[in-house]
Amino acid sequence: MGPGVASSYVVDGKVVAIPYQNQVGILEYRADLLREYGYDHPPRTWDELEKMAARIQISERAKGKKNFWGYVWPGAAAESLTCNALEWQVSEGGGQIIESDGTIRVNNPAAIRAWQRARRWIGWISPPSTAEYREIDATNVFDSGRAAFARDWGAELGGSSKNPEQFQLLHWGRQVAVGKVGFTTLPGGSMARAGTLGGLGLAVSKYSHHPREDAALIRFLLREQIESMEKGAVPNVSSEVVVYDVAPIDSSRNSSENSVPLRAIVVSRPSSIARGSYEQVTRAYFGAVHSVLTGERRAPEAAAELQKI
Repeated sequence: MGPGVASSYVVDGKVVAIPYQNQVGILEYRADLLREYGYDHPPRTWDELEKMAARIQISERAKGKKNFWGYVWPGAAAESLTCNALEWQVSEGGGQIIESDGTIRVNNPAAIRAWQRARRWIGWISPPSTAEYREIDATNVFDSGRAAFARDWGAELGGSSKNPEQFQLLHWGRQVAVGKVGFTTLPGGSMARAGTLGGLGLAVSKYSHHPREDAALIRFLLREQIESMEKGAVPNVSSEVVVYDVAPIDSSRNSSENSVPLRAIVVSRPSSIARGSYEQVTRAYFGAVHSVLTGERRAPEAAAELQKI
């Protein structure tokens, strides 16, 4: 468990929960289509994703797949949009909504640029209805074979020097053909490749009438999780969950764009900083981003108004 994960469960210097089944935002992609169109690695930057997604989308539609899209993701006014937009913003160096010292960082050129880029995707490489998509909607489109890339959640398992990241997809009941689908870190902007931290935390409520039994259950669940991870599985999920490695990157190709790889980082939503006000913070944030995605407000205006809240 890294320090970034642990700190997400600390409020005012006190540990309020124990991390359980941690997840991170990842990119799911059609490995078979990347091979078909001559790509030897998944996109490492948002610019690369746009180019790959647009090309594959055009080519697949030319084959008669009129409803095929390049990239699907949840854009509805919900917590999932906070997760997505935070990844976009951090990858461009636009801050983490609220910094550790309490400073609010949303009204800046990098954050605005990230929101504008996502707005540009809609109707181009992402469906016009993306601003109404929940996570399950994006998953269904990808699983039905109608998208090249999708934003998803996965459990990071670590990896080797050749495949630095490995992920386990955390979805129940999904059946994906081995070799057809791959998973990797989300593409990066000008600063980093960022994935939002998700998952669950276990704690005993101070209002519990059975604290000893609750604590015993937590110990059992954590032991089950540790044992399952040692066996290469995630507890409490079906046997249909499949593990995939990141597609290898051809190191023989050197260009100015790829000479210095972007850092891959995990970012946390500002819940431990905002504490009891987090619900208000996230609603204001995803509401502002959603208004940009729908065209209701321009990104500079939305960011300026959000900074004042």
